[in-house]
Amino acid sequence: MKLSGLLNRSRPELPGLAATARVDRRTDALLRRLRPGDIAVIDQIDIDRATADALVAAEVAAVVNASPSISGRFPNLGPEVIVGAGIVLVDGVGEDVLRTAKDGSRLRLHEGVLYSGETEIARGVEQDADSVADALVEAKSGLTHQLEAFAANTTEFMRQERALLLDGHGVPEVEVELAGRQVLVVGTGFDHTKELARLKDYIREYQPVLLGVGAGADALLAAGHRPHLIVGDPAEVSTDALTSGADVVVPAYADGHAPGLHRVQDLGASAVTFPSTANPEDLALLLAHHRGASMVVTVGLSASMAEFLDRGRSGSNASTFLTRLQLGGTLVDGRMIAALYRSRISVGAIVLMIVAAAVAVVAALLVSRAGDAVFDAIVQAWHTVVGWFKDVFG
Repeated sequence: MKLSGLLNRSRPELPGLAATARVDRRTDALLRRLRPGDIAVIDQIDIDRATADALVAAEVAAVVNASPSISGRFPNLGPEVIVGAGIVLVDGVGEDVLRTAKDGSRLRLHEGVLYSGETEIARGVEQDADSVADALVEAKSGLTHQLEAFAANTTEFMRQERALLLDGHGVPEVEVELAGRQVLVVGTGFDHTKELARLKDYIREYQPVLLGVGAGADALLAAGHRPHLIVGDPAEVSTDALTSGADVVVPAYADGHAPGLHRVQDLGASAVTFPSTANPEDLALLLAHHRGASMVVTVGLSASMAEFLDRGRSGSNASTFLTRLQLGGTLVDGRMIAALYRSRISVGAIVLMIVAAAVAVVAALLVSRAGDAVFDAIVQAWHTVVGWFKDVFG
């Protein structure tokens, strides 16, 4: 056989999913580099829903996790989201994958095994809807321990931050006037984009102060709104948001060190620090509360016990329960506001107005004696209907 024939013979295609691998131990950094169709190689125990939503939004083809995506400590929400979106999820391949899987290389994933060419570089367990559901049932037994840790950390937060929580000690001054105004606090939790879109009429009518928590500032910009306040690590916020004219509040440690503050200063924007052990969401709520906000509406913030415990952040969520207790009735979930706006104009009322307009047109036709009069009556009735719709729907 000729050598040229051997070279031209097509090589059989190997089975599985072949795509570019993006590798990073820091999931937040990896999310910013992902492209549709990539294989995301991460090391995150108990994948939370926020991370899962970001992976789904990035349209990755597969997720290879060095750690267990459900460890059994508690029923975390991320794996169900990933598998439900049709993304391949392979668990527990070991941390060596962060070294053997080269970032930017083309790898192949088949039946829980990750290959470089024909060489196996990692092996794990491929999850599906049934295996995730079974793991979540078993993980519910770990809730007791998580709740105990949550309660202990909450007590410790109260001991350390009592002056902040009760009296607002350490809350920074900001240029935006909050006293007596409604404040809309936007985070990047589950379904925050759709929630924000549903509040368009509320924002237009009440003109609340718009406060973005971390990347929530970019969510506001994407929705066509300019944030007035930003609270969070500047590393999580785009340059456009940081230079939009918003007041920036950077969380700081007790010694005053504020990671990311230099980025704001390098951009020529001004910022103040907020020393506390509370998480950025709660700092935003406490800032609004202690500066006299009349109502605080939230979008994309944790609202249920499962969300509080998600990712096992009982330590960083120590401030959550007490903060919400402090705000009391002034704290409102944005989904409730959106529901009220949807119900303000019922379908029955719209149908009734259309029928009334039609009756007016028919009556005009019956009493008119000339074509011009009929035409004028029809035009007038039409303008009445159009004007009503503009008044109602803007």
